Amino acid sequence: MGKIIYGSEVSAELREELRFEVEELKQEGKRIPKLAVILAGDNPASLSYVRGKAKACEAAGILEETFHLAGSVSQEELENLIHRCNEDPVIDGILLQLPLPAGLDENHAIEQISPEKDVDGLHPLN
Repeated sequence: MGKIIYGSEVSAELREELRFEVEELKQEGKRIPKLAVILAGDNPASLSYVRGKAKACEAAGILEETFHLAGSVSQEELENLIHRCNEDPVIDGILLQLPLPAGLDENHAIEQISPEKDVDGLHPLN
């Protein structure tokens, strides 16, 4: 017979384990992981999702920085920010919040994220 698994309980356990691991890093004087969240525009659902990610990072002790770009941002400006995040050694993960505003090429932007820093696993190599 199968076992019912409650996702909220599993995720709470994983977050607690992560918080403990991050606390150990702090105690050892090691660098704390950091997530960069890139948000373009003011989509209400995206804003809510990003706020939730920031709270989750805070609860786990992970550093988080949201880069909130105007909805009128150009493809070049967006991709320049992605490249800066890729090159920043204190940023361990990048989350590009989708959907992007009209006129921006999501697939091309996703391809600019380093596969090693792609937390959503959307890069073609992931």
